Amino acid sequence: MLAHALASAVKLEVVETHYRGHAADTARHAVTDGVDLVVAHGGDGTVNEVVNGLLRDGAGEHVPMLGVVPGGSANVFARALGLPRDPVEATHHLLKAIEAGRSRQVGLGRAAGRWFTFNAGLGWDADVVAEVERRRSTGWRPSPTGYARTALSSYSRQLREKTAMTVELPGQEPITGLRLVFVSNTDPWTYLGPRPIRLNPHCTFDGGLGLFGLRQLGLPTVLRHLGQVFRDVSPHGGNLVRRDDVEWVRVSCEQPVHLQIDGDHLGQWSEVEFLAVPNALRVAV
Repeated sequence: MLAHALASAVKLEVVETHYRGHAADTARHAVTDGVDLVVAHGGDGTVNEVVNGLLRDGAGEHVPMLGVVPGGSANVFARALGLPRDPVEATHHLLKAIEAGRSRQVGLGRAAGRWFTFNAGLGWDADVVAEVERRRSTGWRPSPTGYARTALSSYSRQLREKTAMTVELPGQEPITGLRLVFVSNTDPWTYLGPRPIRLNPHCTFDGGLGLFGLRQLGLPTVLRHLGQVFRDVSPHGGNLVRRDDVEWVRVSCEQPVHLQIDGDHLGQWSEVEFLAVPNALRVAV
């Protein structure tokens, strides 16, 4: 039904993905074929693949415009752009944008050779993503309860391992002893059902990156900041390091830690530089 609706307005080719990286390969071919618009229908992982395929050779006028029809569970990138969550409504919205020639340039983040659209993280959240991907490979099907159990077991490991990270920012002295580092490309950081989780409320697609770091992971600190984000209060506290609109963030640690980008596990790293790239991609809105 969605394809039929789009085909009424554009010359459409539908490609169903069959393996990890297929969406990126398809988007890369669309660039070389001179396609005007690539529509990603799926979750944030699919959108991230398409973006990385489109921008494999860098940003520029040769890159097709991106359209998004949400099809996942969180759909953070699409919702942060203000797009409808329902696929039918989102397709109608996209058709109206095409007809009116409506689009906007968005800034993206880049780290470890990959583009990211909304967030990246080192430490606890990346540890959870790594474990979820490992369990999925064995046939496990994730659920909210399963995610919660995985997060709790990962939290216990984080308390035992006590890996410290150092963060460098433009024009500032290095910040040492951080136990957790999140980097945002926009607000919110993610969604929990209908609720936005705001770690850097002033971070936007039009500015630089946001940093959210914790010096401690003790239960009082974690509960304090969870309470703040669930009450939609701007996070603050003595153990919190927050910055907005920075050009780059460099993170290093003695022992490699897990890295996630847009919810995709990228292995373990001992040094990562996150770079803000303004006006990297044109998106139909």
